[in-house]
Amino acid sequence: MKTLLTAAILAAILGVSPANAQFGSGIVFDPTQSAHAVQQIAQANQIYTTTVATTRNVIAAYNLARQMASLPQTLYTTYSNLGRQQWTTLIRPANTYGNSLVWMNAASTGYGAKAAAQAASIDTTGRIVGYSSLSPQGQREMAAQGATVDLANAVNATNIGTIGTIRADSAQRVADISRLEAASHSTDPSQHTEMATLQRINQALLIELRSQQETNQILEAQALQQMVGQKVQQDNLKSLFQTGNGYQQNFNEITPQQTSAGTEWAFHY
Repeated sequence: MKTLLTAAILAAILGVSPANAQFGSGIVFDPTQSAHAVQQIAQANQIYTTTVATTRNVIAAYNLARQMASLPQTLYTTYSNLGRQQWTTLIRPANTYGNSLVWMNAASTGYGAKAAAQAASIDTTGRIVGYSSLSPQGQREMAAQGATVDLANAVNATNIGTIGTIRADSAQRVADISRLEAASHSTDPSQHTEMATLQRINQALLIELRSQQETNQILEAQALQQMVGQKVQQDNLKSLFQTGNGYQQNFNEITPQQTSAGTEWAFHY
């Protein structure tokens, strides 16, 4: 390429082409050949510029391909040391009276939640003696308090079972996440195909949905606990109103008699 350019430039400077150049006294200048030589120089310059640009593009494409080939390995090295958050193990209770361990086992596995809740709390008795002899209002108040106890026992047992089941499934959840992490950090080319990547994304979304379901269950358990607590407050407030209303009625019925008796006693003496 450089030899061709050099010859063309010399021919243009001398004003002759290699075919028509004559040395000595018989030098002949050919304007047509000179113009043709200038045109060849311009074409050669264009070809050279295009070749340089193409070479640069090829080198850039090669560097990009090499970078893309080595980039995954760099990412694996960077993110392969991410810490794993494990579920903390519940502390084993002292089990002084023999009813604490069964509650803790239910909270860890979800099994036997109802029996565990009953074992760790005071036994629920049936209807109190004399319930049938109470007034209708008294029976309603006693039934409301009894319903609160029954509902609280059911909610406690349900919540223990829910938390225990979630904790029992946490080990499998950690294993699933670990497999996804290993596949994502693997240098196996089959793990970096489009289909394999989409499958891992789908699995990650499913794990996230399961986690959201567990979160909703915990929130539901908290809501049930709050509802039972609100029921206790409402029952106490309603009972207070009933007591106040009954006191006012009894006061209006008894007070005139006492006043009349007091007046007669004072007048007699």
